[in-house]
Amino acid sequence: MTNESNRRDFLKTSGLLTGGALLGSLPFSAKAETGHPGYHFSANDTIKVALIGCGGRGTGAAQQALSTKQNVKIVAMADAFRDRLDDAYKALIGRGAKAADGTPKVDVPEDHKFVGFDAYKQAMALADVVILATPPGFRPSHFEEAVRQGKQVFMEKPVATDAPGIRRVLAAAEEAKKKKLNVVVGLQRRYQPSYRDMIKRIHDGALGDIVGGQVYWVSGGVWQKPRKPNQTEMDYQMRNWYYFNWLCGDHINEQHVHNIDVANWVKNSYPVSCQGTGGRQVRTGKDYGEIFDHHIVDFVYADGTTINSQCRHYEGTYSRVDEMFLGTKGKIEGMEKKSSALMGYNGQPIYTHDSKADGNPYQIEHDELFEAIAKGEYKFADAERVAKSTMTAIMGRMATYSGKVVKWDEALNSQIDLFPSTLAWDALPKSLPDKDGFYPIAVPGKTIAV
Repeated sequence: MTNESNRRDFLKTSGLLTGGALLGSLPFSAKAETGHPGYHFSANDTIKVALIGCGGRGTGAAQQALSTKQNVKIVAMADAFRDRLDDAYKALIGRGAKAADGTPKVDVPEDHKFVGFDAYKQAMALADVVILATPPGFRPSHFEEAVRQGKQVFMEKPVATDAPGIRRVLAAAEEAKKKKLNVVVGLQRRYQPSYRDMIKRIHDGALGDIVGGQVYWVSGGVWQKPRKPNQTEMDYQMRNWYYFNWLCGDHINEQHVHNIDVANWVKNSYPVSCQGTGGRQVRTGKDYGEIFDHHIVDFVYADGTTINSQCRHYEGTYSRVDEMFLGTKGKIEGMEKKSSALMGYNGQPIYTHDSKADGNPYQIEHDELFEAIAKGEYKFADAERVAKSTMTAIMGRMATYSGKVVKWDEALNSQIDLFPSTLAWDALPKSLPDKDGFYPIAVPGKTIAV
């Protein structure tokens, strides 16, 4: 597998990077030779897992790991907040999952529960596989440490919130390849049978050349937590991480990256430039931090194709989470539906995928990862691909915040670092409220975002 995956050679390498492609396997003696603790060669071996980030998605990912056919045990947990760790622990043990020998699959004694900004390092040291599910701003440093420690990785999307973070993830991804560490990232559409089937047929030419498309994540928005008396600014922003760019990257990055990644997958490429518009029209209160409530972006690819991207958080409005693509022979939309079809422009289906027997893609990504680990195989290298799709979303945010046309190379090389210089409960993030509690909001035409 080549270490280069830029726009020019993406067509050649994308098949190898797709989840499920066999990139290589280790000989039986590789565990001893490499010293990697994460390779197993018997179904009876216990695969030890550390959960880093104990919110709802982390708890769900841990449960999916426990639901695989392998002998998986959660042996360590880490979170910045003790209450989140305790809630996750109670939820996991409440399911009562047991291994074949009757022992609990959640075996996390008190001295294996770690709290604080550096807790992840201690938890990782006790495991073979790490689940990284903290807010995305922490993903670069956590992924770097997992690779440094030689761990197999499942990590949630997106994988960064700014260009410096993306560059760190790309560098760590190269190290993971050198160490033959499996890395699966939670863009579950890549593991969903309907998407795999339909996009393979698109790549095989069923729709001809893809000449346009639209991708959507338009919905009512997500949770918000009120500020508490005497709460530090760091604690408040961490609790409300979705509304601060150093933690979330705005919802074009945190949610809409799913659909943007599908566009890149269908095009077998990444955009060379984009332009767009966005702002705060409905969610304008101080409780919504610094993010926009809508983004509309045109992503332009090297062959001139434009894919339009829409995401918004408006309660009580039309919702759509989907992708649509136009080819010279036909079109497709609704790949998540029970029966999705490649349609000709004559109104007749070119091909129909029946999804009734398809499994849960959130479970499939864990099933395939842990099966590979149990067999001692190196099959998954998602990090580079997802870093570039995350960069696509960040580039879109740069365009809507600035009102400028943003090119891929200048976006990827941006030096704007959103992360705080110090991580401590009494430290101050870079974005702070004014005397009335309102945070600075990007103004297109004035804001420098690249």
